[in-house]
Amino acid sequence: MQADSIVVRDIAYRGFRSAAEFGAGVLTGVALSGDAVVLAAPAGARDDTDPHTGRTARYEFGAWTAPVVSPGFTASEVIPSWTADTPPGCWLHIELRGSTADGRDTPWFTLARWTAGDGPVARTSVPGQSGPAGAVAADVLVAGPGRALTAWQLRVTLLRAAGSAATPVLRSAGAVATGAPRPDAALPSAPETAHGVVLDVPPYSQKLHIGHHPRWAGGGHGWCSPASTAMVLRFWGVGPTPADHAWVGADHTDPDVDHAARHCYDHAYGGTGNWPFNTAYAGRYGLDGFVTRLRSLVEAERFIAAGIPLIVSASYVRGEIPGLDYDTAGHLMVLVGFTATGEPVLNDPAAPSNDRVRTPVPRAEFERAWLGSSRGLVYVIRPPHVPLPPPGSQPNW
Repeated sequence: MQADSIVVRDIAYRGFRSAAEFGAGVLTGVALSGDAVVLAAPAGARDDTDPHTGRTARYEFGAWTAPVVSPGFTASEVIPSWTADTPPGCWLHIELRGSTADGRDTPWFTLARWTAGDGPVARTSVPGQSGPAGAVAADVLVAGPGRALTAWQLRVTLLRAAGSAATPVLRSAGAVATGAPRPDAALPSAPETAHGVVLDVPPYSQKLHIGHHPRWAGGGHGWCSPASTAMVLRFWGVGPTPADHAWVGADHTDPDVDHAARHCYDHAYGGTGNWPFNTAYAGRYGLDGFVTRLRSLVEAERFIAAGIPLIVSASYVRGEIPGLDYDTAGHLMVLVGFTATGEPVLNDPAAPSNDRVRTPVPRAEFERAWLGSSRGLVYVIRPPHVPLPPPGSQPNW
């Protein structure tokens, strides 16, 4: 790799997962229950019309508002993520706003109308939101031209059907802020901690699901993200039961993939690759999941050494990464380890069969594509009792 590699070095993630962390925010109509947030005495009730179904219903609501978070640099993007339980009749409204260096705030943008199941609202991002200080691109808050963000704030509204005693349970929430890309001469990175470590993540090919349930993004062609998420869930020994995925069809291989695609589907985006929808899906099985970005494969090695596989996002063209011989404008794969010489080992769901999913790729070429296209984006999914590796001085997890 050349010395003028373009990467992001300013990355900061702030998460809220405990009573103390949630307690630093403002609770309106909600209360702490253990290390989670639940509806207590709702702040009010309101009518809501679903933009996709047209259904209008009345919901009681309360909100948790995070403290203002300053990443310590000017950010070009902020990506929220969360995990929660949503019993029948319950859902979450996820909002995010930013502050600019000239002292202006963006509006409260809606990043998601989210539920773990198939109702009461359609799980969706909200297109068409923009202003001088920022805009929403599906699952990302993007700073406006010349208006880099110096701070962000997250608000999660918990809603339930009016008159119900059920409550959503917000188990985690957070966001990653990233600065603008800049030249960096420190890449390619040299192997450090995880060479020779390969985690036993089961292989799932999305291609085996082509034509399955096309109402969710057309079937397997576009299911790289839920296929990767399903692999990591099974690595941790969790996922849908046979009763849960009985609807898939007895003749379908690896029904976990179909189930994940259905429950990660974004009705506005029309796809299953909404990043925080995938980590939120993992949360329904008791896992902690969040979206962040890493600065190099050295940081990724720390997760592998800790026993935590990563789902990585990248785009590339045929021939750019030997072993990944196809074009993609955006693809999700599982980083399962490193060879003895430090080459990344991937579970690539774009393989034609499960026995060809696992593949090593050259370190320098993969690192260049991953950092250059998605700015090192990853899903981190793990049981809460499995500790994360120690972060650096500018924590990005």
